[in-house]
Amino acid sequence: MATKGANNGLGRRDILRNAGGVAATAALLSAARAAFPGGAFAQAAGPETNKVTLGFIALTDSSPLIVAKEKKLFDKYGITDANIAKQASWGTTRDNVVLGSGSGGIDGAHILTPKPYQISLGLTTPENKPVPMYILSRLNTNGQAISVAKDLMSTGATVKSGPLKEAFAKMKAAGKDPKCAMTFRGGTHDLWIRYWLAAGGIDPEKDVSTIVVPPPQMVANMKVGSMEAFCVGEPWNEQLVNQGIGYTACTTGDLWKDHPEKSLAMRADWVDKNPKATLAVLQAVLEAAQWCDRLENAKELSEIVGKRQWFNCPPADIVNRIEGKVNYGDGRRIDNRDLSMKFWRDHASYPFQSHDLWFLTENQRWGMMSADLDTRAVIAKVNREDLWREAAKALSVPAAAIPAGTSRGKETFFDGKVFDPADPKAYLAGLQIKKVA
Repeated sequence: MATKGANNGLGRRDILRNAGGVAATAALLSAARAAFPGGAFAQAAGPETNKVTLGFIALTDSSPLIVAKEKKLFDKYGITDANIAKQASWGTTRDNVVLGSGSGGIDGAHILTPKPYQISLGLTTPENKPVPMYILSRLNTNGQAISVAKDLMSTGATVKSGPLKEAFAKMKAAGKDPKCAMTFRGGTHDLWIRYWLAAGGIDPEKDVSTIVVPPPQMVANMKVGSMEAFCVGEPWNEQLVNQGIGYTACTTGDLWKDHPEKSLAMRADWVDKNPKATLAVLQAVLEAAQWCDRLENAKELSEIVGKRQWFNCPPADIVNRIEGKVNYGDGRRIDNRDLSMKFWRDHASYPFQSHDLWFLTENQRWGMMSADLDTRAVIAKVNREDLWREAAKALSVPAAAIPAGTSRGKETFFDGKVFDPADPKAYLAGLQIKKVA
């Protein structure tokens, strides 16, 4: 059943109207699980469909979807026909979400957190057609990095990008356009590299060109000199270091510890039509996230996702950074599990609405979303943290692992800037380099 008012931009089914139905669904699922232990409840309770198609990009943070498939967790919860479909780029992901599985596309995806908002608002879709989406969970925190070409290592640029400012200026003076690559305009990687550059006094709108390159193509493009720096998720930063092509200036956890990253998001019409199947999908993904987060599973995880049908990448390029071991490639090394990619620890899976607000505020900062966009109203429609809570309760997740509220509070960045979700305009006003007035 399509969402009423879809042509107006966002799904119009109000969260409060859904609350009773969601609670009833969760109660039904919980009762069924108690009556039919071992997963047999799925046959009795019966998700509305046993089929779902979810897209993924070859990035380590897609691991919960892949593990849920490989470990047959989707089957456990009654989704016996789960297709986890590789996407060539974030643009392909967007296009396939717009199509939907009924037209040969996908029902949802491992996705850059700002993209469900872009798609719901029709900002990046063909003919600017709004396709309402819901964010169901976060897939990870941390785990991305900013890499710099080997011939710029002598600048000493690390978490502070300032040393690159003179090098970039010299390139421009010599007629060469310095390029910094990211994976999708307005997406997480774009916002990380823009924040990093701007914090060092480099204007990403004027001093460099930001270009879009799909994640698996980053290393090959830097090898042939197509860019001076890039921001992407793992395992591609590690692979770059292992091949001696460049170095890791900083991990994104160095910029903002425990920052939000990818999300699991689905078309709103699929969720509205299939509430029980949605909770089944969520339970499978949340259980997979818990498995991925256990240090003792890191080696097996790297072997699973490294397979040809998933990343087609040597496990040796994956495992170290999962474990928190980072070789920056310039002599620096750390072994800090707390800065590694988190799938479940410290509420990593819960989609804090305050984090979505930061992403939308940064899109406003760079003129990618309207300055007068009612961000809180949009978040209330797209972010379905209520469904995450129902799935977590159905999984008997301890109360301590379920956040008390939808905000994580004030966030502090490496340069001392503070984002207070209670006052995003004050945050914007305190940023010197930005596109908005």
